[in-house]
Amino acid sequence: MLFGQSVFQSVLERLKAEGETEEEGAEAPAAHRVHGLATGLAFDVMQGVSAASQRVGQAYLDNLDLDATAIVPELPPQPIMPDHLARIAPAEVAAELAISAADTPLTLGEKRRAFARANHPDRVAPPFRDNATKRMTLANLLIDEALRRIGR
Repeated sequence: MLFGQSVFQSVLERLKAEGETEEEGAEAPAAHRVHGLATGLAFDVMQGVSAASQRVGQAYLDNLDLDATAIVPELPPQPIMPDHLARIAPAEVAAELAISAADTPLTLGEKRRAFARANHPDRVAPPFRDNATKRMTLANLLIDEALRRIGR
């Protein structure tokens, strides 16, 4: 190393000098050995791909020493649609609400809340939300019409 060189230049000179001494050596190191590592590396490798990397999902089960065939995921049961959600005709919803001429705005509000508790789309399983939405829309329209008639 000479004085007046940058650190980078001195490193390059050193690497060049080491490369020349290695070329003078007898034989090249084996391909599976890592230069500077005293022992070889032992991998379960076939054609350049480790066997463990091909079974990523099995790694956890392999470490537990469980029989992988014994573990079968259970599917959740399919939800069953309540009978009242199948009734989406306006006459059927009107019959359930039982709106009469004697109803007051207070009783109509109570009927709306009671109907919403049983039929609101947020309270039913996702496959049945369309029916629940139709039922709530019809109920709200019927109750709003009854409130308009009372207001006249």
